[in-house]
Amino acid sequence: MPLAPYLASSRCIDAHDPELLALIEARGLRRLDRIEAARLAFELVRDEVAHSWDIRSHRVTRTASEALRRREGLCYSKAMLLAALLRALGIPAGLGYQRLTIGDTPDEGFCLHGLTTAFLEGRWIRLDARGNKPGVDAQFSLDEERLAFAVRPELGEIDFRDNHADPLPEIIAALGGHDDLHALMKALPDWRSEG
Repeated sequence: MPLAPYLASSRCIDAHDPELLALIEARGLRRLDRIEAARLAFELVRDEVAHSWDIRSHRVTRTASEALRRREGLCYSKAMLLAALLRALGIPAGLGYQRLTIGDTPDEGFCLHGLTTAFLEGRWIRLDARGNKPGVDAQFSLDEERLAFAVRPELGEIDFRDNHADPLPEIIAALGGHDDLHALMKALPDWRSEG
């Protein structure tokens, strides 16, 4: 897999944003080895950028830089922000997804959950900077995945092993099509099996 697309700055993963680059310099991330820089970038996004739904915000952030400026975002924009930080540090990064139930049962519907992929130590790992809360304990780990959510296949949930250089079109459309987070939460993108 060519790594160049996973290092490029794009409209949503705007790794050349001046505020993002200034944050990297202010935190001294370039002076660290790649693993420590990636860990600190992960913890920054996980712990210092709120998950918009957790704080009951109405704001929709659509890009990495917007999530950074507003210090909030859904999993999608938080995953984009972590990818942008990693790319700005020269670490290839992309996006992956899980299909999860919205509630406790499939009857409540499904939605996509966004993750970040990072190329470290010669392999791709997945990181989930969604933000921790009771029942959610995502951690940075090279040895074992410590994602926010364990997939429950018996409920129709799917753990995609995908790796995209840019957000899925459905994600971009959903974020761009809503100005209020509470309206967006009723129209979260889903992936449906065609058979």
